[in-house]
Amino acid sequence: MVQGVYEQVQVPVLPVVIPLGIVIFGLLLWRLVAKRLLSVPRALVAAALAVYAAGIVGNTVFPIFVNPIIGPDDWTPGLALIPFADYEIEDALINVAVFVPLGMLVPLLLAKPTWGKVLLAVVGTSLGIELIQLAAQKYFAGGHIADVNDLLSNVAGGMLGYLLLLGLYRVPGLSGVIERFHWAPAAAPASAA
Repeated sequence: MVQGVYEQVQVPVLPVVIPLGIVIFGLLLWRLVAKRLLSVPRALVAAALAVYAAGIVGNTVFPIFVNPIIGPDDWTPGLALIPFADYEIEDALINVAVFVPLGMLVPLLLAKPTWGKVLLAVVGTSLGIELIQLAAQKYFAGGHIADVNDLLSNVAGGMLGYLLLLGLYRVPGLSGVIERFHWAPAAAPASAA
């Protein structure tokens, strides 16, 4: 081994995200049981949220390294703050698509979902991801750049998901089916009525 050169140790994804998903699922089930709301449809929402959260962490935070290589050509943490500069349309579409499920799942958790509440949850989630990516770059040689374009695309996707859910509420017969998955019974979004 050459002096001054170290082997990077990459943190494996699955041993982190699988337990994370299980913990999230357990906490969500516990909440349903505590509020006496446990049902199969609501447990399915909890499972979807747990898998979604684990997938988001696995695909946005990793790879990370325990001992990043230090050398003359170190990669400096990136922060892209200029909207629509050097941003691929494919990346934008992927980010929109990835956040559509969040925009559909968050309202199912809320007693009285509104555009503002869903927007706050989507922005908070996306901003949290970008900040974690920035920290992972700095401290673990993470492989993602914190990018305002990702934030904008994620928010567009989340709100598109909410719009789709509102549209599904208007389909005859579907409103009752969706309500079985809702964590606060008889709380369809006001804009869906």
